[in-house]
Amino acid sequence: MVERCGKFNRELKSGCNVVCCCLGDCVAGVISCRLQQLDIQCETKTRDNVFVVLSINVQYKVIQNSERDAFYSLEDCQKQICSYVFDTVRSAVPKINLDKVFEQKEDIANSVKQELSKCMQAYGWEIIQVLIADIEPDKKVKDAMNEINTAQRLRVATVDRAEADKILVVKKAEADAESKYLGGVGIARQRKAIAEGMRDTVIAFTEKVPESSPQEIMDLVLVTQYFDTLKEIGEKSRASTIFLPSNNGEGDSGIRQSMLEAYASNRGQDEAARKRAYDAQRAAQQAAQKRQ
Repeated sequence: MVERCGKFNRELKSGCNVVCCCLGDCVAGVISCRLQQLDIQCETKTRDNVFVVLSINVQYKVIQNSERDAFYSLEDCQKQICSYVFDTVRSAVPKINLDKVFEQKEDIANSVKQELSKCMQAYGWEIIQVLIADIEPDKKVKDAMNEINTAQRLRVATVDRAEADKILVVKKAEADAESKYLGGVGIARQRKAIAEGMRDTVIAFTEKVPESSPQEIMDLVLVTQYFDTLKEIGEKSRASTIFLPSNNGEGDSGIRQSMLEAYASNRGQDEAARKRAYDAQRAAQQAAQKRQ
């Protein structure tokens, strides 16, 4: 901006220019036509009485062919922009709660931009963009918000974990019930097969030996099952000695008595073996004492 005798004379664009000092010309000042940014820190409170600091970035530039108005209308355009930003933010933010400030920061930025554009356009300045870069509440408030968020997430995690445990218990119960049901079906089928086998055996034996009575046939079957049972006991029992009844007519009581006698015999053998080991150890100790 070139003035002559203290009055605006002309504008000098970029490039080589000549200022005639003899005629009283002087450079009054320089104004940039580039896009500029102003960083503003605005402190205000929300509707729930929480003080926050908003970091606002205002991007602005001179309107083309309005450089003279932009230079002479305002002494300091940045102070004017800050005043409008403070006024707009401090009238909008106190109407909403802290959580809504984070959610509606775009609306707040648009409100600031509209107010600035309406006011600054008359002075030759164009507002390009307004950005709310950060919202910083008090440290104690921030810590409290983090604790609330953590508690909510822990509650959700606890509920999910309980639901998972519930599903495991229910599935385990269902599997147990299904297992018992299948086991019962298997036992029923086994008993049915045994009964059918015994029936077939009785029918076949009756056809081959017509003079035999049904009672004799059943006694023969029971004797066969009796010896099969003794065979399984001998193969699977942990006892080293088994007493067998001489009469198979004793039935279950005879087998039970035989198992008890076998257990008592094995226990007596174990006690005798421990006594012999103890006597041998005492004899070895006495022999060692005599040698000494």
